[in-house]
Amino acid sequence: MEHIEKGNAGEAQPLTVGVLGLGLIGGSFAKAYARAGARVIAFDPDEDTMDAARVETVSGVLNAGSLTACDLIVLAAYPEACVAWLEKNAEALGRATAERAASQDSETSAGPIVIDTAGVKSAVCERAFALACEYNFSFVGTHPMAGTEHSGFAHARADLFRGAPMVLVPPELDDISRLTLLDRVHTLLGPVGFGSFSVTTPEAHDRTIAFTSQLAHVVSNAYVKSPTAQEHHGFSAGSYRDLTRVAHLNPRMWSELMVENADNLSYEVTTIIDALTAYRDALDARDTERLRMLLAEGDRIKRSLDDEREV
Repeated sequence: MEHIEKGNAGEAQPLTVGVLGLGLIGGSFAKAYARAGARVIAFDPDEDTMDAARVETVSGVLNAGSLTACDLIVLAAYPEACVAWLEKNAEALGRATAERAASQDSETSAGPIVIDTAGVKSAVCERAFALACEYNFSFVGTHPMAGTEHSGFAHARADLFRGAPMVLVPPELDDISRLTLLDRVHTLLGPVGFGSFSVTTPEAHDRTIAFTSQLAHVVSNAYVKSPTAQEHHGFSAGSYRDLTRVAHLNPRMWSELMVENADNLSYEVTTIIDALTAYRDALDARDTERLRMLLAEGDRIKRSLDDEREV
């Protein structure tokens, strides 16, 4: 176990991490930090979830009073809930930052950093950056690129993010302030075990995630609506499993994420509809050569993408 400590009046104390929302993502953050020796406080509206988390992961409740002790606060709720929590607690976050700044202890003078883990960034970051600027606290949008088709604290794992990419979306700052903030976030996230970090803007994130994540869930979810899906048993193997893995999802969460990113996702859905139409037209015309060309084009693009990844 890696024990994380910070200085405080000459005494060693564990890092304190607050987590809002103890589903798969928030629960995995909480478990990762608890395993690393951090003190974890959290809030989830489901009392059964909180009771389960208290067994060996969470030692206190995250609220306006306790957040002042946090070095890092992870908002792992739905986008609107993340923003609502920030609006409610922005003044307390500003006070906590001011108190740290007035402290003689340089190790704790920077104040708590708040991150969110929502799958869309524009809708969250626009409002969060404004609140952070108004009340003078630190906020960075993040998106851990890891997960499973399952949800809930029962499926959370301390090693869920081990080796996974992490996307960082910082506010617009001068170069020195931006680098200092990103360095602090990188250090605070160290115990979680991410394999790589990338930095982008909210707009670029949402454009890309519409293709890499949201479209994949739409296609998988639509695929199993074929009447033939009821008859597939005994006729399916790896291809079926790969394509249907993310058809099982949390409808409430994904519908909110997709609507928040509607324009980008609609563009990707239109693009794949156009591509599928070309395949259908070739089949209807019994045009073997046209179909061969379409398949070869997709194969070539995939091979090129794989080659780029290996460079």
